[in-house]
Amino acid sequence: MTLGGDRSGTEPGTPAAEPAPGRRTLLGAAAGATALGASAALAAPAAAAGRRPGRGPAYRGLPVPTVIAHRGASGYRPEHTLGAYQLALDMGAHIIEQDLVPTRDGHLVCRHENDITGTTDVARRPEFAARRTTKTVDGQSYTGWFTEDFTLAELKTLRATERIPRTRPRNTLYDGRWTIPTFEEVLRWAEREGRRRGRPVWLHVETKHPTYFRGLGLGLEEPLARLLRRYGRDGRDAPVFLQSFEPSSMRRMARLVAAPRVVLLDAAGTRPWDFVVAGDPRTVDDLITPRGLRWIASFAQGIGPTFALVIPRDAEGRLTRPTTLVRDAHRADLLVHPYTLRNENQFLPLDHQRDDDPATPATDPGGYGDVFGLYQRYFATGIDGVFTDHPDTGLLAAADFGSTTGHG
Repeated sequence: MTLGGDRSGTEPGTPAAEPAPGRRTLLGAAAGATALGASAALAAPAAAAGRRPGRGPAYRGLPVPTVIAHRGASGYRPEHTLGAYQLALDMGAHIIEQDLVPTRDGHLVCRHENDITGTTDVARRPEFAARRTTKTVDGQSYTGWFTEDFTLAELKTLRATERIPRTRPRNTLYDGRWTIPTFEEVLRWAEREGRRRGRPVWLHVETKHPTYFRGLGLGLEEPLARLLRRYGRDGRDAPVFLQSFEPSSMRRMARLVAAPRVVLLDAAGTRPWDFVVAGDPRTVDDLITPRGLRWIASFAQGIGPTFALVIPRDAEGRLTRPTTLVRDAHRADLLVHPYTLRNENQFLPLDHQRDDDPATPATDPGGYGDVFGLYQRYFATGIDGVFTDHPDTGLLAAADFGSTTGHG
């Protein structure tokens, strides 16, 4: 099986340092941010994340709350492109996230899903029309084009596009600018940027559908471990988090590398797909109990719950009272990195949506809501970090809240 990516260097069209959107674009409805907090968040680079003497592994030295750029700066650029990663880093994000899926010839590439119908121009490429098919992935049926049916060379002929163009029409300006990056290309990019900035570039790397791919003979964990070892990101103090919705994937990674690991948690009542396949009756509800969290802590250093597990919503979509999850996770010595905050109204709780145009009879789903107020409510629960499509907003909110260096 061929591993990693080619050695061709930076993709054509990848900026060395893309200009960030203007302040008005970045802040949107940011009237609640203090001038001091805003200027501090935009001007100050992310803190160096080296290990602090006597205080444990390197991740304990990250700023708190940690701002994790979800699929890069995906609120401003097509997700999982080198352009989105670069912009997130230039904005000051503390960590940049990648999701990994395999190609037919065993390369690991960065896509949120193996279904690339909505994130590339593949549907408009007649030479690949016959590759359109229907597959069942983790019990769900999907029709489209899938990475495991393409070689890396074939995938590299495609161009990345905005996944939700109706919500983020301005991002379509960048459709076609970048190709699908391999994870090895991202590692080389992080090395270059780390040398240029004099500090490590942290990554948050997810194995997607690992049981499904292992069943196809395209297991993710072993090639990922080899790449991490090749680029010196396999140790306890490596500037990387590994993550998966399948606990068995992180248990497998724990046997391969020492890098810190995070178990992602979907909605209450759901079951990880590896549990379904193995006949394990436990659900997310079992995993978020003190006993379940202690079990996770036996092979991982953190959890990544959906925000609804931190503060549930009522039947109308408004936030209710926080659960005990953050407190219970901290008692098990687990970090808490919930997902995902976005600026647009359609992704926000009802009590944080707002209409910026009084002449409009209904809230604009793609308009920005009271996201700063929402950040403060989540930060107040004691979470250690946050996945966000808009890292600049997250940094401003963290500055308002009063971020610190080092996890508790």
